[in-house]
Amino acid sequence: MVEVVTLGCRINSYESEILKEKLANLDNVIIINTCAVTGEAERQCRQTIRKLRREHPTARIIVTGCAAQVAPQKFAAMPEVDLILGNKEKAEIEKYINSPLKEKTIVGDIFDYDTYDHFLITGFEGRQRAFVQIQQGCDHRCTYCIVPYARGKNRSVATEEILAQIDELLKQGFEEICLTGVDACSYRPSFSGLVKTILQKFPHLPSLQFGSLDPAAIDDEFINLVKNYPNIYPHFHFSIQSGDNMILKRMGRRHSREDVIRLCHKIKQIRPDAVFGADFICGFPTETEEQFANTVRLVDEAGLSKLHVFPYSERSGTPAALMPQIPMDIRKKRAEILRRKGEEIND
Repeated sequence: MVEVVTLGCRINSYESEILKEKLANLDNVIIINTCAVTGEAERQCRQTIRKLRREHPTARIIVTGCAAQVAPQKFAAMPEVDLILGNKEKAEIEKYINSPLKEKTIVGDIFDYDTYDHFLITGFEGRQRAFVQIQQGCDHRCTYCIVPYARGKNRSVATEEILAQIDELLKQGFEEICLTGVDACSYRPSFSGLVKTILQKFPHLPSLQFGSLDPAAIDDEFINLVKNYPNIYPHFHFSIQSGDNMILKRMGRRHSREDVIRLCHKIKQIRPDAVFGADFICGFPTETEEQFANTVRLVDEAGLSKLHVFPYSERSGTPAALMPQIPMDIRKKRAEILRRKGEEIND
């Protein structure tokens, strides 16, 4: 039996299910689907690999995913690792795993990757909610983010393939479908159009949910769908990152704090049961106490309650890593303040 260890995001969870189903007949193989969102995430990947080698001394260990894509040399230097595959190669893993290979590292240029894995999965082990990938990659360049260099350019899954995947999962008994992607709102030709098509195709779908949403990309068509389709689950998680406009500009984000407030108020007016979550980075380079206070105030002003809070972590290869850094103890302190605020709201 193949064991797939998933680190990181919902996209990795979806792709890990593909790997499990593709390679179900293999034995004594461990695949680590890695995350590269921060330097700390990459360190944890290496720690996990060492632990798995101690526990499974005879297994074949294959490392793939985002950290393998952006830092293959670090994993190649690990004696615990037998094979490193990039994200492009991960989509064709059966080709590499079933043939004799002399190379330890097979990682191509992710920006040459124009497609995605067409594999139709039949379920999610141990889950009630099923993720459906609608796009891959990202064409934006937030200054703190390494993900475009790990996932490549924006490319969308064909609508008919998304519908076929949802149909299969509904037949398997899943009642909660969550659309996900690296930059899901950049689905082409239209994220709102895709959501509408899904809701019309599956009118009895109990719950349609979304991964992280970009506030800058939410349009009036989407808000009207939220108003008119009660089977849209009223929990919306936004990638906000900061409540200060100057920091948002330095991050390369495309929204302002005012945009976030207006968006949340619009949705709340039409769906009073709506709940809002958000990702925040605390202690971004150059962030002052006043700028951090703007983030804390945004939580109340926008009516946010489910907060995912992280102290800023330098990621080599990103512009933000070259900016003047805030001391780590201040980053952690600010993150703790914001986490406590979220906990107080939910008490």
